[in-house]
Amino acid sequence: MSQPHDPPTRLFTRDFVLAATANLFISMVFYLLMTSMALYAVDRFQASDSAAGLASSIFIIGSVTARFFAGKLLQVLGRKRLMVISLCIYVLASVLYIYSDSLWLLLIVRFVHGMAFGAGNTAIATAVQAIIPPARRSEGTGYFGLSTTLSTAAGPFLAVVLAANGDYTSVFLFCALSSTAALVISLLMRMPEPARILEQPESHAHRGSFIRSIISPAALPISLVLLVCGIAYSGIIAFLAPFLISRSMAEAASWFFLVYAVTVLASRLFAGRIQDRRGDNAIMYPLLVVFALGMASLAFTPNNLTVAAAAALTGFGFGALMPCAQAIAVSAVPPAELGVATSTFFLMLDIGIGFGPVALGLLIPHVGFRGMFGILAMLSALGIGLYFQVHGRHGRAMQGRGGA
Repeated sequence: MSQPHDPPTRLFTRDFVLAATANLFISMVFYLLMTSMALYAVDRFQASDSAAGLASSIFIIGSVTARFFAGKLLQVLGRKRLMVISLCIYVLASVLYIYSDSLWLLLIVRFVHGMAFGAGNTAIATAVQAIIPPARRSEGTGYFGLSTTLSTAAGPFLAVVLAANGDYTSVFLFCALSSTAALVISLLMRMPEPARILEQPESHAHRGSFIRSIISPAALPISLVLLVCGIAYSGIIAFLAPFLISRSMAEAASWFFLVYAVTVLASRLFAGRIQDRRGDNAIMYPLLVVFALGMASLAFTPNNLTVAAAAALTGFGFGALMPCAQAIAVSAVPPAELGVATSTFFLMLDIGIGFGPVALGLLIPHVGFRGMFGILAMLSALGIGLYFQVHGRHGRAMQGRGGA
């Protein structure tokens, strides 16, 4: 039986499982290094706080830069070729950390590493959307996203274990091995390519304006909702640990993300199914409300109860929000434009998470940590109104994808 005639609703295919496994390794490297890089820059190069922060965040800057061009590169090179090239660079960059003997060289390696992540992540995320049956797109995107969720817990944990006693060489070698595993898996994957891109690459690649080739107008509206929510979530990534440590609750900072990961895992068991069967609004509005409540929980004087509530609510909210919003973005475009739509979605998410801490860092001296989280809770609430304007009020947002 030929591949095009496989059962249309089968989700856990060989290639889907391979894609999720490769994404786990790719994302684990990202979170492991994001957790350890600032401290490494201080220990190795006596970097200032601002330079150490740049050593961590310049990876995101590289990722954003790559996503500007990833959609067009997918059209020109194809999904598998772009992913293999990106992962080869991903492996090389992991090794080059060991030989970076100056802060400037470290920053260059981090930037290139981030570009490889942005391009490779876009390629695999686009390919998996073509593998998932359209009728189960939200559910499949949620299950695929579990690989990223697992990496948010495993990456920081491994960073602490491997970097014990300042042994950062073990960190970089583990990243190189994980990147190599992702590369090998990508070579084994079958990635469907749109026929007209393979047959007429030149006519399609050069059609339309440059902006149109890197930003999908159809996917941009829902991606802006993730930009707003990403800014709010960046406050947790960048400032939750310092906030809790300042309140003598360092232990709470360590188990916050464990609770977060568990609730994300639980939410993705049902969120995608609800979206596919009952429509986007049936799940998006509750998730946005729950996420705003989670951010608001952090504006209270912290104790174990409020921190646990915030972890659970943000896990159910933001954790499930990402795949559900991505399903909306990719469903808004024809198959040939999946790459640009996926790139647009993650570009907005990266901008929110990567650059949000810069603005929030300027805000904290004036309003404090609790004030910042209160402002982010209001920003999250504004995301509900933005969703209504860009998608929720349209009829298709109330229709399921499975014909139910």
